[in-house]
Amino acid sequence: MAVKKLPLLNKLKEFSSTNPISFHVPGHKNGSHTALESFHFTDLLKIDVTELNGLDDLHFPTGVIKEAEELLANLYSADKSFFLVNGSTVGNLASIYATCKQDEPVLVQRNCHKSIFNGLALVGAKPVLLPTEVDQTLGIALGVEQKSTIDIIHQHPSAKAIILTNPNYYGMSQNLEDIIEVAHRYGIPVIVDEAHGAHFIVGDPFPKSSLNMGADLVIQSAHKTLPAMTMGSFLHVKSSLVDERKVGSYLTMLQSSSPSYPIMASLDLARSFLENLTEEDIQEIEQQIHYFCNKLQEIPEIEVVHSNNHNYKQDLLKVMIKSKNGLTGFELQKELEHVNVFTELSDWKHVLFVLPLDKIANIEEAINAIRRAVKDKKGNQLNTSFYYPSIVSQFPYSFKELMMKEKEQLPLDKTVGRICGRNVIPYPPGIPVILEGELISGEHVKYVKELHENRGYIQNIENEIELKIEVYCL
Repeated sequence: MAVKKLPLLNKLKEFSSTNPISFHVPGHKNGSHTALESFHFTDLLKIDVTELNGLDDLHFPTGVIKEAEELLANLYSADKSFFLVNGSTVGNLASIYATCKQDEPVLVQRNCHKSIFNGLALVGAKPVLLPTEVDQTLGIALGVEQKSTIDIIHQHPSAKAIILTNPNYYGMSQNLEDIIEVAHRYGIPVIVDEAHGAHFIVGDPFPKSSLNMGADLVIQSAHKTLPAMTMGSFLHVKSSLVDERKVGSYLTMLQSSSPSYPIMASLDLARSFLENLTEEDIQEIEQQIHYFCNKLQEIPEIEVVHSNNHNYKQDLLKVMIKSKNGLTGFELQKELEHVNVFTELSDWKHVLFVLPLDKIANIEEAINAIRRAVKDKKGNQLNTSFYYPSIVSQFPYSFKELMMKEKEQLPLDKTVGRICGRNVIPYPPGIPVILEGELISGEHVKYVKELHENRGYIQNIENEIELKIEVYCL
């Protein structure tokens, strides 16, 4: 049979043929990770099978999948660990369904991923937003404000769960032990979206894993920093407050009934890779990252930047640069793409590199390409400062109440004081700047307009003649 239209496949083949230099997820770096050298992923379809005899069943594992998940739990010292084939999103959703209830309060970090807020909306819970620390020098949201968060826990002792994100997208990780200890005093389970920290279990020089801080449910995107395929993730349970069988039951409902064996195989490989990392391997990785950063720092047009907030530990795999010559992060990223260097994300000021937990392939070629990309490039942002709004508004209505309401689309400038009808999301990183159900403020509007004017990509905003978003008709 003749196959005529293969737009996605052909585009992927075209992209791959250019031999792009990867400083973005997934962790296998276009298949160049050394852990993959002895595995024939070019013959991927040979292992793209179904639940045949002897191959086990993800939704009722009794054989090789059960063994693989037990090895994973042993590595992370969890009570129970699950393979996820629908990304960390499904782990977040299952964790929320297993702990939260309709019209009951849930304490949630303001700068969580959109999947968290989607899960709360589906359950019909009442989110209580936790205030976020912001590094105004970098213009980046960090983690939760510790003291304020503990105060809010005392004010909501009947909360069904606390949902946090650690580290943030930029790899900045905070110690959550005090928050978790107070939450557990009230019998409140703590869910941590640790999407970017699957490798933290390695220990120094990386930040501490939330599992080792006492979190009850921890979700990790193995594909982001380990040699696993996209959508391959882990969910770990380590708790006397959460029934692991309930979590597993919701995963069965929410995950595909045709789970990908290649994804599961890559998760097993990622676990094995982590388990067999030696101290010498880690030292070599650390040394190469320092070498790479030092070489970047030698390029006159750019600067390697980091947060000066000493309450956060920086993940070595995340490296931020900014232009010294007035380019925005968006402009700098485009210049890098012109020389075939593709990065994880850009914002107003920065470009984010995600380095491999491995040797950096073609490191000198990469450094030379970056040097060529930025040589003599100048922009107009030398004196421009971008303010990241420290917004903690409330949800005047429950998701259940809003479910029955109609929506309309309004010009952004006319939405102050209205209730947002759809998450407004700069992507990446996928953190909503205005949440569905949130009261829209002037700060919201100003921030979205500035982001758009500086060519940031925003989901769920119309831009035919003027910027428009959805609001509820109340």
